[in-house]
Amino acid sequence: MSNKVGLSAPWVTFYREINALFGDDPDIHIEYDEDEVEVKLFVQNSDKADALTQLLPTEKAFGNVVLKITVIPANEPAPTKASLIARAFQGNPVYSYGTTVDGIMSNPIHYVVFANKVVQFFNDDLGDVNGNCSTLYQEIAKDVLGAEEGVHYCTDVIDSSGTPLGAPARTYTK
Repeated sequence: MSNKVGLSAPWVTFYREINALFGDDPDIHIEYDEDEVEVKLFVQNSDKADALTQLLPTEKAFGNVVLKITVIPANEPAPTKASLIARAFQGNPVYSYGTTVDGIMSNPIHYVVFANKVVQFFNDDLGDVNGNCSTLYQEIAKDVLGAEEGVHYCTDVIDSSGTPLGAPARTYTK
């Protein structure tokens, strides 16, 4: 029997701390690559993977040794810009709904539909002598979120009673 005492390097201790926090989670599998000095977290839940990507550092320096920390989401399809918008605007009254239809050659077309309301705010530019900006949410979204092929920003249609017509049968929320 040997009485050797082994000391772990600080980056190994940090890996063990990560493993202690997340190792019992059934959605997460953790591996430590000693040769690459890297911790990899394989995450089966995409929302959990997004959260961990934002919470954990991508690198942790220990003197001249840098431990890389990589979160690897499950092989789920990457979210579309339209579905990210739907998640970002969930519960926001300016957002009505989103829908996806098949386009040419099965390329999906995403429609992001905003509330039918004129938006007005002070904007001291040459567009209006009084400094007002009058626009629609769809125009603001195009400017703020950017244009992308296959994503269309729209305004909800209102019927003669002033009630929005609402989402068609194929809507997305994720």
